[in-house]
Formats: sequence, C-alpha cells, structure tokens
Amino acid sequence: MQKMRVLMVCMGNICRSPMAHGVFARRLRDAGLEHVVEVDSAGTHGYHEGEPPDRRAQVTARSRGYELSDLRARRLKEQDFREFDYILVMDEDNLSHARELQPEDAKARLHRFLEFAGTRREREVPDPYYGGAQGFEKVLDLVEDAADGFLSHLRERHRL
Repeated sequence: MQKMRVLMVCMGNICRSPMAHGVFARRLRDAGLEHVVEVDSAGTHGYHEGEPPDRRAQVTARSRGYELSDLRARRLKEQDFREFDYILVMDEDNLSHARELQPEDAKARLHRFLEFAGTRREREVPDPYYGGAQGFEKVLDLVEDAADGFLSHLRERHRL
C-alpha cells in the first residue's frame, strides 16, 4: 500500500500549520499509523522559508508534548497538489490562495482543517502571530480537535 500524504497549510508556515503538523504526526504515532500516513506542512506565502516554527508556537506545543523544533517553513507549490492526498488549510484566505495554485491534474482533496473538528462552531483556525500566548493555546485546542476528527475520517474513509 502506498503511503497516504497529508499537507497542513497556513500563511507563513511558522504558527498554525506546523502546530497542526506536530499534533497530527503525534496522533499518527500514537495510533501506529506513521508508516501508513505521512504529514508535512507549508505556507501560502514564502515570508519565512527555511525558518523554524515561531518560538511561541514551539513553547505552546511543547507544553502539551508536541515537538516542532525540527520543522522548517516552506512554500506551498503546484506539485504538492499532485503529490499529496489531502491539503488541509487553516482559513478562507489560505483556501483561496491554494485554489489559485491548484493545477487541473491535482489529486489532492482540498479542505479547511476545521471541517473535521466535530461540533466546533469555528470554521477557521485564527492566526495567532500578532497576539499573545492565549492565541497559541486557542490554535492548539482547535488543531487537536481537528486532528482527532481527521484521523477518524481517514480510518472510516480509507479503512486504516
């Protein structure tokens, strides 16, 4: 069986998408599925290419047992739509940018990540970059819920 590939996407790939990447990678390891599903992250803009996640994102994630320090920002590219099975964006702006880049021969299913967050009313993961620590905690709450829901989706739809 070919490994399924999932890409988390936000704007700069230093806050929300690396947090989602780290959380989902942990969920996969805990479920014994890290050899079946691969996760990566990218940004719609290249502002921070090559940089590690924001220090506040790393501190918040580490406080709940997620390690992000080995991740590096990269930009979403057209080829990602051919190589990944799912591209999960954090907000409407990311969705719009991703759709602009999406080629006609894309295989990736494009979704907002919070579509998988169950009963949450939020539809977007807010960008915590210009706020304080509370914003990063909120992002982590949202991506943990969405990661659980998305893992359930993969198990049901793909029989993992």
